[in-house]
Amino acid sequence: MPRRNRPHRSKSFQVDTSHRGSGTSFGASRVEHGPDGDWMVRTVPASQATKFYRCPGCDHEIRPGIAHVVAWPEAELGGVDERRHWHTGCWKARSRRGPTRRWS
Repeated sequence: MPRRNRPHRSKSFQVDTSHRGSGTSFGASRVEHGPDGDWMVRTVPASQATKFYRCPGCDHEIRPGIAHVVAWPEAELGGVDERRHWHTGCWKARSRRGPTRRWS
């Protein structure tokens, strides 16, 4: 059987799973440290994605039923205005692309 290649995790991003959100209906929150600062990140499972959002990474829609992540600056705990919904792949690639002009 052929070997499966595992995705390479960039050393510039570190995930701190010791800080967990509580009382959420979504996935648990985690802190991600990167060159663009510290971010609170929460995974939204497909079954709980019920609205349309616009991804700041690619400027395309995130449709209901698509699993994605919600991220906001860690310093802005409770800052609803700073939360952004990202496609999971766009969030992981933000160091290479960054947000589109609309969001920067």
